[in-house]
This record gives sequence, C-alpha cells and structure tokens, in this order.
Amino acid sequence: MLHAWHDVSPGNELPRDFVAVIEIPLGSNVKYELDKPSGLLKVDRIIHSAVFYPANYGFIPQTYAEDNDPLDVLVLCQEPVQPLSLIKARAIGVMTMIDSGASDDKIIAVATNDPEFNGYVEAKELPPHRLLVLKRFFQDYKQLEGKQVQVEDIRPAYAAANVIEKALARYKQERELLRAKGRS
Repeated sequence: MLHAWHDVSPGNELPRDFVAVIEIPLGSNVKYELDKPSGLLKVDRIIHSAVFYPANYGFIPQTYAEDNDPLDVLVLCQEPVQPLSLIKARAIGVMTMIDSGASDDKIIAVATNDPEFNGYVEAKELPPHRLLVLKRFFQDYKQLEGKQVQVEDIRPAYAAANVIEKALARYKQERELLRAKGRS
C-alpha cells in the first residue's frame, strides 16, 4: 500500500510548484490528520470553536517540518477538495504560528488548475480580507480548547520556497528513520 507521506512525489518543479495531499476540505470543522504509521487519515478532533477551515488544508509529501510533521499547506481553491486527494499547487506565501511555544509554518498556496486562483503569485496580491480570514482562523480555532496561538505576519513566496527547501532537505536526511518508525 502506498503511504501518502513517503510514497507520493511532491513533483518536479519544487520548491515553488508542488503536489499537495489534502487532509481537510475547505469548509470543514473536522480536524483530519495523517496517521504517520499507516499513511491513512484519522479524525484528530472536531473543532471546538464555531469556525471552519478557510482553505483546503494538507501537507507537501516527502517534507519534514520543524514541528516534526510533514510541512503544512493551505491550498486556496474555489471548491472543497476531498481528503487524500492530490492537488497541484503553487506557493505564494508562508504564515508562521507559535502554537504552545513551538513554531509551525503554514505554506499558503493556490491550486494551479483553478482559474479563480492560479493567477496569484504572491500572497499580498490576495484581497486583504482573505489574508485576514486565514490569520484569524488560526488565531481563533483553539481558543475554546483553552490554547493560545500567535500568528505572525504572512511572508512572501520566496520565504515559502525557503521553508519548503529546508523541509525537503530535512526529510531526505531523516527519510529512513521516518519510514522505519512507520513500520514499527
């Protein structure tokens, strides 16, 4: 069986363009998460707050971020994308959260096959309200769980490319150990 993290290629046009694996569709309030050992999705929790995901949410395969998970990505698209679907995307920015004292990068991307979003190349080109919604979601969604989250300003596409390159290199370095953990 293929593993969504280890066996799916992130593509050949890295770091700006890549294939993302969607975990959570736009509009959901169910927090699905990759089950690292099996490569399937598990329900982590139902969001406690009256909010929903403002974009399709997932990860870039074969990446290993500083939070010891695959690198998170928000893929802006007109439609909700079904969990475990692959979608071609382009990085247009990065947003960093401080969650329980730990840094957690979120790549902001657009679906390259979606005519409403594929023209954007920088996050700052998006309507200001769209950027505010992205930030507010992550500031608010854990409040009723009693957790505080700090969201930093959204940085440009070149910063996202740098984060992606580091996560790809970290995965390459740790690949055998990460795969072994999944088998044990």
